[in-house]
Amino acid sequence: MSVTTASLSARRADFPGLVTSTGAPWHYLDSAATAQKPQAVIDAMVRALGVDYATVHRGVYSRSAEMTLAYEAARRRVAQLIGGREDELVFTRGATEAINLVAATWGEVNIGAGDRILLSTLEHHSNIVPWQMLAARKGAHIDVCPLTEDGRIDLDAAEAMLTPSHKLVALAHVSNVLGSVLDVGRAVKLAHGVGAKILIDGCQAVPRMPVDVGALDCDFYAFSAHKLYGPTGIGALWARADILDAMPPYQGGGAMIDKVSFAGTTYAPPPQRFEAGTPAITEAVAFGAACDYIEAIGLDAIHAHEAALVAQTRDALRGMNDVTLYGPEDAAGIVSFTLRGIHPHDLGTILDEENVAIRAGHHCAQPLMEHLGVSATARASFGIYNDEDDITALIRGIERTKRIFG
Repeated sequence: MSVTTASLSARRADFPGLVTSTGAPWHYLDSAATAQKPQAVIDAMVRALGVDYATVHRGVYSRSAEMTLAYEAARRRVAQLIGGREDELVFTRGATEAINLVAATWGEVNIGAGDRILLSTLEHHSNIVPWQMLAARKGAHIDVCPLTEDGRIDLDAAEAMLTPSHKLVALAHVSNVLGSVLDVGRAVKLAHGVGAKILIDGCQAVPRMPVDVGALDCDFYAFSAHKLYGPTGIGALWARADILDAMPPYQGGGAMIDKVSFAGTTYAPPPQRFEAGTPAITEAVAFGAACDYIEAIGLDAIHAHEAALVAQTRDALRGMNDVTLYGPEDAAGIVSFTLRGIHPHDLGTILDEENVAIRAGHHCAQPLMEHLGVSATARASFGIYNDEDDITALIRGIERTKRIFG
């Protein structure tokens, strides 16, 4: 066991969810879907929901003022995690809403009939369907960039496909199925080279590697808290300040206004313009606590830890002649595979009997499944709390499944 893996797997004790109802170890290998929560995040949310609780932005009493400070401090903390400023970060219900927000506001103004949007074969449905809906409304066209043989977005093909008619490029930083990492810097240069804006889906990247939106030079970056060891129900959209300032509101209501009258309404500046209604106060505070937790460990260390586990898992699975592996060798935190003659759902069910939790299915990436020629894959994905014992349990469960199926 490496020093890095040993030190990080010791963090397992921070996560109360990693035991079964009988107190046995639970080998949780589904962090790409949602991560388990450390006690520090749970405590922050409980405190915010309990002794610290009050509404934000509206109350003149002291606790409301204190909660407002905590809420905005969380925004600042989340923005800092990805190298952004607090006035550039909008709290959303998750990455899905963040992408829909861009499609419904920036897209509504900037995409017209005949314009083109470039996606890739490996995108999550959340980075496909909003653009399809926008294209249908506006008469725009969607182009799909193919993949390289090892499952990366083929940026050589993207370069050949991009034209001045392309107004937006929307790509995943890390594939939620293959773990392949996008060369964001090159993708940004290609998009900007034809005058297009670029949105990056960072859901799988932010929990497992350093991200600096300034250095990446992208225009939009979307991610969720719950994959980052934080709560569900909250995520973030980062966008350049000048782009946010030019975008119309997403929803109407309280908090997003400057002044309302029946003669007309004026709107608050970003990011408040895009946060109608009472926000997810306690979730935001816990989101900030999750950022504190992972930065105390270090994202470089997390990435190295997960890379070591991916390499060990791929080596173990490669030794089975009835396993097909997908994605590149240097996948970030994710290993997808199929077992000949056994459906991933059956494998997942039997693994559950062994206290091993994986994801089985199309992973909200049906176009990618079609490209791979399968209906589903089994996916093991790693987090801070995983170690070699989880891999051993996975392999033991696979061997048992093979015996059951003969």
